Amino acid sequence: MINTKKSPILIAEDDPDDRLLIQEALEENKLASNIRFVEDGEELMSYLLQTNDYTKVEDAPRPALILLDLNMPKKDGREALKEIKNTPSLKQIPVVVLSTSQTFEDISYSYSVGGNSYITKPSSYKNLVEIMKSLGEFWFNVAKLPPPN
Repeated sequence: MINTKKSPILIAEDDPDDRLLIQEALEENKLASNIRFVEDGEELMSYLLQTNDYTKVEDAPRPALILLDLNMPKKDGREALKEIKNTPSLKQIPVVVLSTSQTFEDISYSYSVGGNSYITKPSSYKNLVEIMKSLGEFWFNVAKLPPPN
């Protein structure tokens, strides 16, 4: 099992209300011991590559899992996902797209560039809690992940 106290869940989400709901849903499932948030694709890549405001390892520990919104400002999630999966030091980090988009194009694109899973944001908080429970169970108890580099 990945220790989320040491390896955070990194959430790339520009909407403050969605960030709060995701955090609360993770807390309900006891997965919130180490959550980090970034607000756009540029900040996500700065975090992952430890540049700009994230040059210290303690400010940007390698995440166990990335939850990625597709529709963000500056650099959207599509561009960030492609960059993550094309960067040798990052490509093994699991990326779960968590988006309002249900389009075939977005789902297909996310998988084609290496996304590990695609989840449509639910319309109710109750369903979000259930999704976070399933996500935590799968990624931290069932799936075997590579050790951090």
